[in-house]
Parts: sequence; C-alpha cells; structure tokens
Amino acid sequence: MLDTLHAMTTSTTAATWSFLGPTGTFCEMALRQVAPQQITLDPCQDVPTALDHVRDRTVDAAVVPIENSVEGGVNATLDNLVAGSPLVIAAEVAVPITFVLAGLEGTRLEEVRGISTHPHAWAQCRGWVHTHLPQAVYVAGTSTSAPAKALAAAGPQGLGNLDYQAVLCNPLAAEQYGLTVLAGGVADNPGAVTRFVKVTRPGRVSEPTGADKTTLQVQLPHNRSGALLDMLEQFSARGINLSRIESRPVGDSLGRYRFSIDVEGHIREERVQAALIGLHRTCPQVRFLGSYPRLDARPIVVPAGTSDKDFVVARAWVADVLEGRTV
Repeated sequence: MLDTLHAMTTSTTAATWSFLGPTGTFCEMALRQVAPQQITLDPCQDVPTALDHVRDRTVDAAVVPIENSVEGGVNATLDNLVAGSPLVIAAEVAVPITFVLAGLEGTRLEEVRGISTHPHAWAQCRGWVHTHLPQAVYVAGTSTSAPAKALAAAGPQGLGNLDYQAVLCNPLAAEQYGLTVLAGGVADNPGAVTRFVKVTRPGRVSEPTGADKTTLQVQLPHNRSGALLDMLEQFSARGINLSRIESRPVGDSLGRYRFSIDVEGHIREERVQAALIGLHRTCPQVRFLGSYPRLDARPIVVPAGTSDKDFVVARAWVADVLEGRTV
C-alpha cells in the first residue's frame, strides 16, 4: 500500500495538489501519508472545486474521496468526474476512518443540541448519536473539518450564531483547531475505510502492473429492454470482474441513469479493450476514467481464454483463414 501511495507523489516535482479542505480532513490525511515537503497544498471548500482546479491547470493533481465502506460512492466525486473536460484517476489509497465528537473547551455532552459534519461522516456515526445524544440534530457540513474550523473561529462568544455546539471530525482536526474531545470512538463501524483517488488531466496511459483497476462511466440506451444485461455481458464474455457498480441519474429526466464502474484489469489488456469496444458500439456514452494500480496490489486472475496471448493467437488464426492458409 505504501508503494501505491508513493506512486501518487513521484510523478511531479514541486507540484501543487488540491484536496477537499480545509486542513485537517481525512482527505489531507490521505495525501500527507507520502506527500513530499516541496508539494504545495491547495485546500478547497468542496470536491467540484478541487477537480476544477485540475481542469483549469491551477494545480497538477487532486486527491478526493470516491468511496466509503459504509455509505458507498461519494456522489460529488462520481458526478463531477464526468461533468466537465476529461479527467482520469491515476492512483488510489484507502484510509481507515476514526471519528471523535469535539467541541469548545467547557462544553458538556448534555449541552449539545446540534452536531455538524460531512454527510458521509454523519452516516457513519448517527447510531452512536441516536443512542447517546438523541436530542441532537444534524447540521450538514462541506467536509469533516470545515465545521470544526468554524466552531473554533466562533469561540464561546460566537457560539450562539451557529446551529451546532459540537462536530464529528478526525482527531487531527480536533487537535489542529484547539477543540476538546467530548467523546472518542463514536463511529458505528470501527473498521470503516474511505477510498481516495488521485485525479489528473489525461495523458499517455501507464503500463499495466498485473494488479490494476479501470474506472468507467457508462450510459445505457433509454427504454430498451435488456440494455443493462447487454452492458454486463460485454464484461462477462471476456472474463472481466466488476469490483464496483453504482447507478447515478443522468439528470435530464426521470428514469435515465448512467453507471459508475470499477473493473479488474487495465485498458492496455486485450480483454479490457475488447469490452470497451463492445460498450462503445452499444451504449450512447462511455467515459474512460483511468487505469491505475490497485491499492492492495493483488494480482488479477485472468480466466482461461481471455489472456493477451489468447487474443493474439485467435487473431492470427483469423488472419490465416483470410489468406487461405487454414480453415
């Protein structure tokens, strides 16, 4: 995993990376595990801003959350990756998620009537809150650390101007903004993990490692019976496993969806290329969002008959048939 993280930072020198800020987020924790000192950090108020900074060349790369083991895909990332000029995923990293409930010094649990955090963080802690603070209401935040920063800035004098008295954040943010931890270990799922991705502008696709993942967004034909089955068969016929598939609304009318998909394999592999050709022939829109090393570095098991060698041999046989050398 550290090798994968290192690969996220060695492609540029003295580069600038954006991320979901402000400082103290899990996103910054993912980036800082291996970020060299010369990298300039660009904390952004939301995921679309971080990705747009890559598009307009303000930064060289962005690190944003894409999937959580409890709440699933991060819609802001999934939707924005295809909302503008092309972007691609260059690497991935998983970060274990630990939450604390924090507030200003002197705050007591029984005084907490409102709690602010990112929606995905709330989803991972709402069971604990329901049990221990049933009177508290949720106030949505743009990230896990933005409400912590605002609470610290308000101080005791400005607390009445906020709709919350406590925040759910990581221990780093609580320490960084000088907040007091009111309760630790507040997550409902102690083993929760969030997957983050490094996003860059498109360039020459890297060589496969044998332990790769490819991310796509595929829009299906509208109101055609069996369209989803036809899409899935493009993968199954080539022995390609899907590690993630999620539907997202196209947004122009009800009942129209596109699918965000992670497949096991690399676009430089013959079987993956064959599947993408099939998708391009049968689907109105296919977006390639990158081939990159898997964070667990687990080699892909390629089913018999679908290796690159199998495709080369089959193609040579067809060539022989066309030239009359065999039947």
